[in-house]
Amino acid sequence: MDKRYSNVANRIAVLLAAFLATTGAYASGDVEMESAGNDVDNIQSLQRGARNFMNYCAGCHSARYVRYNTIARDLELSDDQVANNLMFNAEKTFETIQASMPADDAKRWFGQPPPDMSLMARARGTDYIYNFLKSFYLDADSPTGVDNHVLAGTSMPHVLWRMQGYQKAVYREELVPGRDDGITRQVFDKLEPVTAGTMSEDDYDAFVRDTVNFLEYIAEPERSTRRKVGVWVIIFLSFFLVLAIMLKKQIWKDVS
Repeated sequence: MDKRYSNVANRIAVLLAAFLATTGAYASGDVEMESAGNDVDNIQSLQRGARNFMNYCAGCHSARYVRYNTIARDLELSDDQVANNLMFNAEKTFETIQASMPADDAKRWFGQPPPDMSLMARARGTDYIYNFLKSFYLDADSPTGVDNHVLAGTSMPHVLWRMQGYQKAVYREELVPGRDDGITRQVFDKLEPVTAGTMSEDDYDAFVRDTVNFLEYIAEPERSTRRKVGVWVIIFLSFFLVLAIMLKKQIWKDVS
């Protein structure tokens, strides 16, 4: 198969998988999501998010559909800045972001390789990722010592525990709906801090928001450019629409 068509087919397959993942997540999820409130046009936030991703995520997660030189261009960074601060396992800026952890080792340790993050923001949504990164809690029955309220049974460890600290899940008793025999069940109530992290709650929220912002950016790097071009196209078409209306009135003014 021609390499160009193979790449197109691979991208279509990834997009289809992302769509199916989105459908499944929102069809079955009942977790109340807090809005991420991120702004993909905030360059400073994207720069901080790139730093966060490369320092805390890229060891396990790849982002194979974005290149370092694209990040440098869009985030207003020089190639030297990118090479010195973001490229830990690459040599050329035209390379894509590859995970440092070998896939075979990751599969043996976690049961499956950590997913590529290129399209995760489109597949799951920014609110999902934002809440996921804030919702780890202690669980003695988990191999990693933690579970996640947004994605129960996750094999991902809480890599940001030093900054957030640890939390515990607090449950409340409530009557089982549809029964009149007084049977109760435990229902999740909230996450409660157990140990403090190096960041305050607000600072940690901002840290996660910047990271999510970067993930939304890499899911569609041309988004901001496309929107800017779109505004000028609308202005251009609006101008000629007004011109056409005025010309029509001029041509037809003497026709009764």
